[in-house]
Amino acid sequence: MLSEFYKKVNNFLKFSQNVLFFVRLSGKNWSMKKFVFAVLLIVAVGAVALILPKEQGYDYLRIHIRANSNLAVDQNVKYLVKDEVVKFLTPKLCNVPSKGEAIKIVQNNLSTIETLCQNTLNKNGFYYSAHVKINNEYFPTRTYNGTTLESGYYDAVIVELGSATGDNWWCVMYPPLCFVGENNGSTSITFKSKIVEWFKKFFK
Repeated sequence: MLSEFYKKVNNFLKFSQNVLFFVRLSGKNWSMKKFVFAVLLIVAVGAVALILPKEQGYDYLRIHIRANSNLAVDQNVKYLVKDEVVKFLTPKLCNVPSKGEAIKIVQNNLSTIETLCQNTLNKNGFYYSAHVKINNEYFPTRTYNGTTLESGYYDAVIVELGSATGDNWWCVMYPPLCFVGENNGSTSITFKSKIVEWFKKFFK
């Protein structure tokens, strides 16, 4: 906990130094009002970064489908299960307004998703079990479609096939990076920094 706090403090100090350096370079063209605003904004950003718990920073709902093993047959059926799960959930999640609503939809369909996974396994000659749950787990840093999710604890839909000891397929359910409708266009989502937008607007 303390190491994480010190890391945040260190990152904030580095950010402040970079912004203040920019302020000094541009100071000749700035009014006192703009200078004060910049300093206050730095303080506000730092306060938010230090106060908010780590878990609140991750507004994502992931999905991980864990194969029975790394044998080719188990990995292949994992992707068949993935196709069916994505096909089932896409119309339900493609326009979901919030992470909470996405979780609610999945919770209401847990037994249906589990049955769908089990039927897909059995249909393809696999008779080990499928288990589906929503859990908060630690994940390493991963990148999907150009969007990087830093290491940390995330809420995730976990689909366990058999012993679930094989490599997993994963994606982001909210925002719906892999659960988008055909008319939604690109599956990639661009995240813009509001702080950068404020700076550009105020100091243009």
